[in-house]
Amino acid sequence: MQYRRVVLKLSGEALKTGEDLYDFDRVRQVAGAIREMRDLGVQLGVVIGAGNIWRGRQGPAARMDAVVADQMGMLGTVINCLCMADALKSEGVDAVVMSAVDINRFCEPFHALKAREYMEQGRVVLFACGSGNPFFSTDTAVVLRALEVEADAILMAKNVDGVYSADPGKHPEARLLREITYREALEQGLRVMDASAFQMCAERNMKVVRVFALSDPRNLVRVLQGDDMGTVVHP
Repeated sequence: MQYRRVVLKLSGEALKTGEDLYDFDRVRQVAGAIREMRDLGVQLGVVIGAGNIWRGRQGPAARMDAVVADQMGMLGTVINCLCMADALKSEGVDAVVMSAVDINRFCEPFHALKAREYMEQGRVVLFACGSGNPFFSTDTAVVLRALEVEADAILMAKNVDGVYSADPGKHPEARLLREITYREALEQGLRVMDASAFQMCAERNMKVVRVFALSDPRNLVRVLQGDDMGTVVHP
């Protein structure tokens, strides 16, 4: 097994297909894959974005107060984490939601030492509300949580199959990069993660970030089993 403890980043869009906020068959498939990851002996933390519910300061919301818009996004991550925790429990997985913002009726407050303890017990810990601060995306939150719980790797399951030399949606000639350093990604302005997240990885020597597609939820398991799909980003 490559990794002992990982933090997985899922986009909110990974939980939906079509126009509904959730595709519950899809949610169950992802939960089943996370159960298989846990059964492989990996300690797991999960960060889920809120893109299926709220896209922040985009479109008509671009005129909103930035702090309010980001707070709405944080609350969206709580809803997604509660949804995934429920699906995991249906799969027989003990899951706990920890929030960067105190919402004690719904989830526990985040505490790094307690999160590590839960992970060592085999519980899947879902990290809600990002970093708890506006102006920082869930990309930054996943790096922060990974560093705090001393994870061996960050697994970023996205709607693209890795890091490209340019936006493949706009540039058909863009190349899939199988390996790149944090500094190179920053210098080239690659947007697979926010610049602040890449900067934190570089400064703190995060061991590895794996970026791959969630087109098939079982890709989560395949990566842990050694499949080299996607891109490896490293110091």
